[in-house]
Amino acid sequence: MKISLEHISKRFQRYWIFKDVNYSFSTPGAYALLGPNGCGKSTLLRIISGMQTPSLGKVFFHDAHGTIIQPENIFSYISFTAPGQELVEELTLREFLEFHFSFKKPLPTLTVDKIIEITGLKDTADKPIGDYSSGMKQRVKLAQAIFTDTPILLLDEPCTNLDQKGIEQYREWIEVYGKDRLIVVASNDPREYFFCKEQIVIEDYK
Repeated sequence: MKISLEHISKRFQRYWIFKDVNYSFSTPGAYALLGPNGCGKSTLLRIISGMQTPSLGKVFFHDAHGTIIQPENIFSYISFTAPGQELVEELTLREFLEFHFSFKKPLPTLTVDKIIEITGLKDTADKPIGDYSSGMKQRVKLAQAIFTDTPILLLDEPCTNLDQKGIEQYREWIEVYGKDRLIVVASNDPREYFFCKEQIVIEDYK
């Protein structure tokens, strides 16, 4: 897989958040979008995911054979999570995961029961997600992204609301399940992008 950003620029009203971003992301690889709060990290990640459109420029996705993937088919290649991502809080964890994996497949060897066990939320798997703490909800968000069988993983501030145990769990999941994937992390916390060898500083594109 390859993602190519060509002259990507974004502005809100009269103000440019970033300009003329030209960059390529390839599988396997881990990339960090860095910068302080408000610099445009999350915006650029949403543009990469197709959830937001740039003011200028285009994003191209290429499969392993170099063929361009059409925008309407990108969904099946991407897993995404962000702090503002909404969960269906009326559902239990088990119901939520079963619903999610009715659209996408889990990674090989993983099942809903196995994923519940890995998250450490087995004792609350049949309680509504709305009753979960903010840290527990973040683990659910990470689980639905990391454990989905997609070649591209986009993570926006993945350790938000996690305690030290949750951060260690995140590190383990990345090390075990992040291999051979294209991962892009938007962050200003080294604990979230410790594995990213490539770093893109958003402020370089002001």
